[in-house]
Amino acid sequence: MFSHTWCVSNSLFLRFVRLTGLMTTVTRKKPVPALAVVIVALFLSVLPTSGTDRGYFTETVTPRAHIDWSTGVIYAKGIGTPGEDPQAKPSTVPADSDTLDNLFQAIQRVRINSQVFVSDLVEENQMIRDQLWGMVREAQTVKREFRSDGTVETTLALDMKGGFAQLSLPREIKPVPEIKTISQERDDEKKITGQNAPVAHTGLILDARGIQAVAAMSPRIVNENGKEIYGPAYASREFAVQQGMAGFQTDMDAARNNPRVLGNPLTVKCLSAGGKMPCDFVISNADASRIQSVSGNLLLLKQCRVVIVLD
Repeated sequence: MFSHTWCVSNSLFLRFVRLTGLMTTVTRKKPVPALAVVIVALFLSVLPTSGTDRGYFTETVTPRAHIDWSTGVIYAKGIGTPGEDPQAKPSTVPADSDTLDNLFQAIQRVRINSQVFVSDLVEENQMIRDQLWGMVREAQTVKREFRSDGTVETTLALDMKGGFAQLSLPREIKPVPEIKTISQERDDEKKITGQNAPVAHTGLILDARGIQAVAAMSPRIVNENGKEIYGPAYASREFAVQQGMAGFQTDMDAARNNPRVLGNPLTVKCLSAGGKMPCDFVISNADASRIQSVSGNLLLLKQCRVVIVLD
């Protein structure tokens, strides 16, 4: 999408240049008038950019790696040699040891919850370490950039969902054998009460801006008394592994348009964040009651239909 948008914007820019006569000025290598420079700068300033404009929440974990918490992907770069075929597609070229090492270091900086990093699992269990190294070696090569010194910079991407999540998520997140749909929940409540049941929402948006909170694979939401409202005990492992326990965004519009909660999400303001690493999100007792008062909302928590907005 970004590439397409850039092409469209670039095309518009070229048309703009031709219409204003700037193309002739540039071609003749004459000084560009100051006013023209200002106009071009203003035009470029409104061109779309990736990441932040889409509300993506990213975190730099090492000088050569970052986590895109919105998409659940870890990226790492490294420097190596071009190999036998410099023209080969990035996905077909084995990554060099420097890039693999950088990615392995990056995944160890992933927070699992408010107390544990992936590095803690690696230190405690050699089998987990070996399995993670296997995933690193199979990571996707997404970019190769040739440098003037004859080396090549390679970028690897590792999805935190699927096998990585299965290996890293807390064992307390159990499979849920049967999950009813929202319509089934409503029908059951109508039969019991004889009246229209409260309307369930399509997901939960937690506004955690301004409290210095951080992202994690297994965040918790608790009330003012410390009672867990959402966490390992509420999520189905199937959904947690396939899509993550929560999505992360940097603005409310992006959160509302996130497919995981799209429709009629319930928005709740976070009061504070606790834990050794602040990803235990505290909400008011009143908001906690709003979430738990409708059975359909509990179903959505099991399906991990949660988006957390951070800054």
